[in-house]
Amino acid sequence: MFGIGGGELVFILFIVLMLFGSDKVPEIARTMGKAMAQLKNATNDIKSEIQKGAEANGLDAKSLTDITGNINAQINDAKTNLLGDTTNLSSNLLGDTATEINKVKEDIDSISGPVKRQG
Repeated sequence: MFGIGGGELVFILFIVLMLFGSDKVPEIARTMGKAMAQLKNATNDIKSEIQKGAEANGLDAKSLTDITGNINAQINDAKTNLLGDTTNLSSNLLGDTATEINKVKEDIDSISGPVKRQG
């Protein structure tokens, strides 16, 4: 719950009890409960209005899912066409790069002798 542990929650409740007194705490809890219920009802009303507006324009959840699914499929097809088969690409590039690095290192060693590293 919001990253608050049991000890911290008890401490917060203790502070609230000290600030407001035992007679005000139930009243505050009732007020907070009512506010949360009103917020939930307002959220549900907004959701239902959006859904009604979408249905009035001929859009429902299934058609939206179909549209987004088709768009995602087309994007994936375009990626595949653009990139081609990339499964072996990274291993080939790494292998080629390592080979080239070793060749350059051997060339440098043959010209100047092996380099001793201080560590």
